[in-house]
Amino acid sequence: MTNFWHILQTLPYLAILRAGFDILVVAYLLYRLILLAKGRRAWQIILGIGVFFAFLIVSEKLGLFTLNYLLRQVTPLGPVAIVILLYPELRDILERLGRLDFWGAPIHVTPREDVSLTIEKIVRTAVVLSGTKTGALIVLERETGLDDIVTTGTPLDCEVSQPLLGTIFYEGTPLHDGAVIIRGNRIAAAGCRLPTTESPNVSAHVHMRHRAAIGMSENSDAITVVVSEERGTISLTSNGKLIPGLSEATLRQRLQEAFGIAAPKKTMLSTALHLPDNLPFGRRKTVKITTPAKADGSDPATVAAKTTDSLSQKSSLQEQGRQTIP
Repeated sequence: MTNFWHILQTLPYLAILRAGFDILVVAYLLYRLILLAKGRRAWQIILGIGVFFAFLIVSEKLGLFTLNYLLRQVTPLGPVAIVILLYPELRDILERLGRLDFWGAPIHVTPREDVSLTIEKIVRTAVVLSGTKTGALIVLERETGLDDIVTTGTPLDCEVSQPLLGTIFYEGTPLHDGAVIIRGNRIAAAGCRLPTTESPNVSAHVHMRHRAAIGMSENSDAITVVVSEERGTISLTSNGKLIPGLSEATLRQRLQEAFGIAAPKKTMLSTALHLPDNLPFGRRKTVKITTPAKADGSDPATVAAKTTDSLSQKSSLQEQGRQTIP
């Protein structure tokens, strides 16, 4: 027992902790990088690189000297080829490394004024435009700056409002074909051009407005709301993914989650108070039942009262009769 404690005391705890921390950091970084690459073109390229090195190792173990020689000649060109092939993905990864949401922190470190009200205006605008089948493309800026996108359109710098957004996207206006950039609670610009997606995973049936929204979410952390001009459906793009067919409530919930606004929790009390038939506490609802008068002109209430009295008298007589029987 003494030797065991002596061994524990002589163990290099600092070295063990350092090695454990090093392994955890590397594992977490690899995990985040895999999440970034999965579902993109980079994922197939990474798999191809893995297959290449697998052939390199297998050819060496099996003694395939010619194949191993050729693969070793190509290996020095690997870093340059990776940079060329994965340039968009590498740029996106470096950009995400500089943002707090990559590390799991909240998207917003400072509160934004009237974010909830702005979301409500955008939701109402999307619903109205969906009803009239008016195409719309609304980009909500988050951590990634969109100054390069703003410069492609017409600067406005005005407060977000449903009538203004409806006017911008009204067919025939000069700015209806482009995107509107929302920065905070203001419209930064309208008629902006967005980068379209080049992902092979996007179906060929996806139209240009939705492709532009997907491309915007691939190149930034912005949230884009899309209203289809043909079907009138509402969609949302985030992190390179298209979420189609959203209802008003779902769109509101998605935007609130994206901007860190917690939706109010439903309780039994709040649910009960929102029922239209419920009344405030302490009151009792009185319902007056009216019945049509009879043809002979007698009052139904009087008839009911007389019937009740006769039944009471009959019951009392029956009770007296029982008492007189020996």
